[in-house]
Amino acid sequence: MDTKIMLDFLSNLSENNNREWFADHKKERQVATAQFEELIQELIYGIGEFDPSVLNNVAKELTFKLVRDTRFSHDKSPYNASFRAHISSMGKLPIPVGYYIMIKPNGGTFLGGGLFADMFSEATTMVRNYIAEHPDEWEKIINDSEFKKYFEVKGTALKNVPAGYDKEHPQAQYLKNKSWYLECFVTDEEVRDTEGFVKKALEIFKAMKPFNDYINKALKDFKMPTRA
Repeated sequence: MDTKIMLDFLSNLSENNNREWFADHKKERQVATAQFEELIQELIYGIGEFDPSVLNNVAKELTFKLVRDTRFSHDKSPYNASFRAHISSMGKLPIPVGYYIMIKPNGGTFLGGGLFADMFSEATTMVRNYIAEHPDEWEKIINDSEFKKYFEVKGTALKNVPAGYDKEHPQAQYLKNKSWYLECFVTDEEVRDTEGFVKKALEIFKAMKPFNDYINKALKDFKMPTRA
């Protein structure tokens, strides 16, 4: 596996984000994609040492397409110049939460976790209620030294604590959130060091596991909406 191949292809795609170039460089795309899938498979095995729930996954099924949906976007670039995957106990769906990776040149690479999606109001309510009922556990997780080494909790949020929750609650600032996620950015130089990058990614993912576990306990009864 060679992470440089991924970054080089994505850099070229970013500079030539059009269908003609994409079609003309099919071979390079296939090679880079195969390298990314190999990376994901290695991460599955590595994460599996501290979170065995992910070991049932196949790397190819966890990745996202390069093709963008431009219907509702001002940016009409046809391709997303990044390799992305979500590794969780149930695959790449946003819930249950797991370990997210995006390889993107020019400092855009990051490793993430938690609940990124804020479109599921039921999920938001479940997490808010769980934080309200288990504030000490939340406090312990987000103030752990290994956690703070890499993360701060991010997410879309309301201006005020929503109705029905105590405005003086010790975790009031987090009750405002509609999503709760983590991001740790990694430099291109670090990504190009394949062995070092895998090692660092696993360290970061291990540090976020208690946070993911907490969110997943809150969401244990959540059912993904089904299309009519």
